[in-house]
Amino acid sequence: MQTIDQAGTFKLGSRVVKRLGYGAMQLAGPGVFGPPKDRDAAVAVLREAVALGVNHIDTSDFYGPHVTNQLIRAALSPYPADLTIVTKIGARRGDDASWIPAFGADELAGAVEDNLRNLGLEALDVVNFRAMLDVHGTAEGSIAAEMKVLAGLQRQGLVRHIGVSNVTKTQVEEARSIADIVCVQNHYNLAHRGDDALVDALAAAGIAYVPFFPLGGFSPLQSSTLSNVAARLGATPMQVALAWLLKRSPNILLIPGTSSVAHLHENIAAASLVLPEDAISELNGIAEAQR
Repeated sequence: MQTIDQAGTFKLGSRVVKRLGYGAMQLAGPGVFGPPKDRDAAVAVLREAVALGVNHIDTSDFYGPHVTNQLIRAALSPYPADLTIVTKIGARRGDDASWIPAFGADELAGAVEDNLRNLGLEALDVVNFRAMLDVHGTAEGSIAAEMKVLAGLQRQGLVRHIGVSNVTKTQVEEARSIADIVCVQNHYNLAHRGDDALVDALAAAGIAYVPFFPLGGFSPLQSSTLSNVAARLGATPMQVALAWLLKRSPNILLIPGTSSVAHLHENIAAASLVLPEDAISELNGIAEAQR
């Protein structure tokens, strides 16, 4: 029987989570803004994810805004004891659906309060600070002030564990000099492998690496090599891409998102997909061919 347990587990702060989780971003409306087209369907996806064994859900109060957190609370509260909800702060949404940096101490504290209120929690399991020095990617610059604010919120008991997102190696090191960092959430997938060295360094330190856009995000992965390997294995290209990430390093935690129960089942099935060595070699060539 195929189960999510075949993906294995990894420590996330004080919790042990299954390596195949769920990202709630796609439950909001188009452009991650406004309500979903079908609220009942969104609730059903969340409940099915937990029923299938998912115990790591990624979200943020700036998804919607407020939409995904309110859906999670409606679908899953009171929460299962083993469920770890990871959220992020550092941005807010404009009335035009734009993504706006929100780095001030009051903004960060307010974002934590918003997440607590909309999720219906007294403390957040993990909060990622999402660096917005460049909205569309990583950019160098100090994040010390923001990390100190988060560390203060942790001391108050509002935040149990701290992570960082959309950050460079230098920023990870700076963050770790201020607080105990339990995860790094960056753009990484089969074709976008700029963080290879960081993934390995974090694995050696026992820190989780959580790739966002594991399937390409707004530009889905397209590769004849990926399609050919998938056809040979009797799997979908996206299942192969997820299985490759699980194979890449034991500290990688996946949070593929979907608003469809059928697609959710496809993603979960990637936990049991075994990639032969020749397939891995071919898949590794995708990123090399793009350099």
